[in-house]
Amino acid sequence: MRLKHFVLPMLAAVAMAVIALFFHYPVHIENALTLQPEAGFGIQTNLWRTIFEPVPGVLLYFNRSFYGITEILQTLFWLLLIYAGYTLVKSFLLKENNRKKFLVGQLVNLPVLAGIWFALFVVMIFIPLPNDKIVKKTSDWVLVTTHSHTEFSHDGLISQEGLLKWHKRNGFDAFFITDHNNHRQTLEFVNQRRNKALPGEPVVFCGEEFSGSNHLSLLGLKSDFKTKGLPDSVVVAKARSEGAAILVNHWFDGEHKTLDYYHNLGVDGFEIENTATDKRYNREVYQRIKTFCEENGLIMNGGLDFHGYGSACTLWNAFEIPGWKNMDSQAKEEAILNIIKTRDQSKLKVLLLNDRPYYEKKNLFLQTLLTLLTYFRTLNIWQVLSWIFWMFVVAVVAGKLNRNPVTANKYSCQQIIPLSGIAGALFLLSLGLVYLFRNQNVEDFTEIYPEYYRLLFMSGFVLLIISCVTAFFRTFRK
Repeated sequence: MRLKHFVLPMLAAVAMAVIALFFHYPVHIENALTLQPEAGFGIQTNLWRTIFEPVPGVLLYFNRSFYGITEILQTLFWLLLIYAGYTLVKSFLLKENNRKKFLVGQLVNLPVLAGIWFALFVVMIFIPLPNDKIVKKTSDWVLVTTHSHTEFSHDGLISQEGLLKWHKRNGFDAFFITDHNNHRQTLEFVNQRRNKALPGEPVVFCGEEFSGSNHLSLLGLKSDFKTKGLPDSVVVAKARSEGAAILVNHWFDGEHKTLDYYHNLGVDGFEIENTATDKRYNREVYQRIKTFCEENGLIMNGGLDFHGYGSACTLWNAFEIPGWKNMDSQAKEEAILNIIKTRDQSKLKVLLLNDRPYYEKKNLFLQTLLTLLTYFRTLNIWQVLSWIFWMFVVAVVAGKLNRNPVTANKYSCQQIIPLSGIAGALFLLSLGLVYLFRNQNVEDFTEIYPEYYRLLFMSGFVLLIISCVTAFFRTFRK
């Protein structure tokens, strides 16, 4: 094995160790209202993530970016820029008779690489990754989601059972299902679990996200009633008659009515954070909501707003409820609702995963590079060792293949890229089939399954055709 094969991994390992050791950024749980670390909570890194850190670790970190879609598109731009730069530099180093063949090959690779990138994007957004888990250091605080959706919402992409399993994986003690403008299916699911006295946690409660002048979470509903098309005041009055708590969701997304309007309507409080799309919004608006709630005795909570896709879990509501383990499900629900309705902020903490310094949405052009640098700053010793191990494994395998002209040609990038494209295409088509079959049971509710399975089928077929043709001419025909 030639030493030159190890030069790059050795330099990368040294640089990574220096960044992680001397410029370390500690990942921690932060209180969204005080912006200070919460000593009673910590983060446990998933073992499988650590073992295979270079892939799930990077995907998870970019998944948790503050401004997800925008930053992912910026990342694609940088990848294309690097690819173009590499192509130009190498073409000038080649002899003239090889230059044209190389440039044609690089041009043919481009749509296949774009398809592979899209498949990785789909993995990052739609496939559960080994996410880091929150750790409670006290039993008096319980973790609760007050805002989540299933496939019975028009934009939901997860079953009720799937949502239950997702909350369990992410350390929650309880959650409310708040599907858009309906809660009959949620009520049936909640009652089914209560009637069967199913053990364990998380406990599921019935709610609804009412889409009126703004989206309102109606928490703790006991009977099925229609809300769609009704005025805010009528829906609030009906929910109150059931003993529900009422919260304003992501008011900062549009500001359709004034803060005073919802205060006069009789809501209990506002979401101060919401992680469904962007993980952060304008901090001046944040301060307006916070000040208004403090001055008017309204409670502030966090909206996870999980739909079955999008973000890894980065937000939790922590309620102080001593004796939680000894309560039945009804008592647990009443304890949560009581804290919200009495607006006792001292018993509700909004917790955020802090794994990077705050930055604003404007001027995101260089943020991809800064995000990658900060990712390496957050690594612990085991994650660094995982990176080093896999880099040297790749170097050893590449070195052995390159020593033999036959294997060097057979397993070159020009051969591997179209085969990877075929694998990515089959993944996209398989996921499209899953969504097609799932849509058959909820086609009167969700609009998103048809949208996604059509997109997956179309992109999968295009990628499959391009990759197969490229593989045929490069491998099989040759």
